[in-house]
Amino acid sequence: MSLRLNARYQYSAITERADYCWPGEKRLAVYVALNVEQYRFGEGMIEELVPAGAQPDVLNYSWCDYAIRVGVWRILDLLEEFRIPATLLVNSDLYAACPEVIEAFRARGDEIACHGRTNSERQAGMAEADERALIDEATRNIREHEGQAPRGWLGPWISETSATPDLLKAAGYRYLLDWCSDDQPFWLRTTGGPLLAVPYPQELNDSSTIIGRLTSAAEFVGLILDSFEEMLVQSALQPLVMGIALHAHISGQPFRLKQLRRVFTRLDATRQRYWLTRTGSIAEHAAAEVPAPR
Repeated sequence: MSLRLNARYQYSAITERADYCWPGEKRLAVYVALNVEQYRFGEGMIEELVPAGAQPDVLNYSWCDYAIRVGVWRILDLLEEFRIPATLLVNSDLYAACPEVIEAFRARGDEIACHGRTNSERQAGMAEADERALIDEATRNIREHEGQAPRGWLGPWISETSATPDLLKAAGYRYLLDWCSDDQPFWLRTTGGPLLAVPYPQELNDSSTIIGRLTSAAEFVGLILDSFEEMLVQSALQPLVMGIALHAHISGQPFRLKQLRRVFTRLDATRQRYWLTRTGSIAEHAAAEVPAPR
């Protein structure tokens, strides 16, 4: 039996790639991605603090809804206090549910990237026509409210079909955050030409680490700080990207905010040593530095 390989990209050792720097001759790019998600009451998928019960699942729904009522505003205050830029990963249904959340980040000049329509659904298993309609609807909604289409996409639940990158490329997306297989941006093959993958973390991610692995808030922040210090060292060898993925209903809880303040304090105090930016800026710079496959 032959080995089935991923056809989207070929193997590439990070030690054997072309070298370049980020703006300002920096070697490490750091970004904060804040997931602000909308869930449909009484239907579809939901993130679980406790095992889901029968619908309506009031406990898990209201825990998730804390994000847009409280958590996002607390995290916004911290971002403002420490002058931290952010990429806002939004379900497009948020424009109907709470447009003022997105308005607050738009006013800061933050990037609005698309996170599908709602986290009550995921793309895996969808027919291609249905997935295309999902992408088109979410993209159109953001374009109508922001005056321009989003450049980046992170799928709800980081879920794809075999056609997802092709559909995103056809819809005009410049980069995709679903793939966590590298510390540098790299090119994916699609039927419409290359599409850039920007690393999005699954370790420095409060959902998969705190909720999935039951890591404490202090331990999670320790992982972020340790990764930051080590990647500063490693970036002498290659330009690197370090993402921090936060969810407003998780990191927006008061006891986790206290720990998150440690991260932002460190980032603020050492910003001359690295490039603190947003995912779209990373994609734009990398696309100019890394030759796209033909």
